[in-house]
Amino acid sequence: MIGFSSSTRFVEHDTRPGHPERPDRIRAIYTALHQASLIPGNPFTQFTKDFRPLPPFKHLLYSIEPHPADGKWLRTIHPQSHIDRIKQMCARGGGILDEGDTPVSPASFEIALLALGAILQCCDAVVSGTVKRAFAAVRPPGHHAEPNHPMGFCLFANVAIAARYLQQKHGLQKIAIVDFDVHHGNGTQACFESDPSIFFVSMHQHPRTCYPGTGFETETGSDAGHGHTLNIPFWPGSTDDAYITAMQNQVLPALDHFHPDFLLISAGFDAHADDPLAQMSLTEVGFLRMSQILANFADHACAGRIVSALEGGYDLRALGRSVVNHLAGLGAT
Repeated sequence: MIGFSSSTRFVEHDTRPGHPERPDRIRAIYTALHQASLIPGNPFTQFTKDFRPLPPFKHLLYSIEPHPADGKWLRTIHPQSHIDRIKQMCARGGGILDEGDTPVSPASFEIALLALGAILQCCDAVVSGTVKRAFAAVRPPGHHAEPNHPMGFCLFANVAIAARYLQQKHGLQKIAIVDFDVHHGNGTQACFESDPSIFFVSMHQHPRTCYPGTGFETETGSDAGHGHTLNIPFWPGSTDDAYITAMQNQVLPALDHFHPDFLLISAGFDAHADDPLAQMSLTEVGFLRMSQILANFADHACAGRIVSALEGGYDLRALGRSVVNHLAGLGAT
C-alpha cells in the first residue's frame, strides 16, 4: 500500500502571477492522479488543462490527511531567526525573500507548516507500517532552503527536517536522501555536509549550466561527513538512459555501502524534456524507472521504507504524468 498526502490548501501559497512555482502545480497533480484512478475524486473539477488520458491503476492510494507540523521540528534545522523572518514577512502581508525568486503571501508560513506536516505524517505512516511507502505532494518545496537562507522558491528544508524527525522521534540512525530534482539540492547538502549519519545524493543538471551553481562532483562532504555527499551532475540534454546508468553504477553502490535505515526522496520532475526551467531530456518513463530502482533497493536495504516529497516540476502536463509514473515505480499498481 502506497500512502499519499496532499491538500487543496496548498494552492493558498500565492507566488504571484507568472511565477513558475504556482498553485496550478497542485491542481495538475490531483487531475493526473484522478485520471489514473489513484484517487477517488478531483477537488479541482474546474481545472481544465488538456491532459492526455492515463491508464487506470488497480488500487487507490492510501490517504494521509496532513496537519501542520509543530514548529519545534523547524528548529532541528533552522535557527529561530530564520523562522521569525519568514513568519513576520507573511504577517505583514507577504513580500519577496532571497534575491527575488522566493515570494511569500499572508498564508505562506501556515501553508509551509502544513507541507512539512504532510511529509512528517507520511514518515509516521511508513514507520508504523500503515503503508509501505508514501508520497507527499506539497508546496512550497524545500531542497534549496539552507539553515539560514530561504531561496529558490523554498522556505524550509522539508526533507532535511524529515530526516531529523526520523532520527529524533522514531529513533532511526542512518537516513539516506536521494534528490533527482534538476537543480542541485544545495539546502539539503548545507544541512548535512558534516554529518555522517545522513547520506545525501543529488542528481542534477551541471552547475556550470544551471541554478544554483553548486553540486560539483568534488563536493563530497566535510569533516566527519566527508564521503557522505554524492553529487552527480549531468550536462544539458542528458536522457533517461544517462540517469539510469548513474543510478545503477553510482547511486546504488553508494547507498548499499551506507546501508540506511530509511530512504527519503526529494522528487523534482523538472529534468523532464518539457520543463521550462532546465535543459534536460528525461521522460516520465525515466522517472518510473528511477523510482523502481530505488523501491527495489529499499526492499532489501531498509524494509522497503521510503517517503518521497515533491520538489520541482513546472510544465503542468509533464508534472502530472511524471508524478503518476513515480507512484507506479514506488509500487502503486
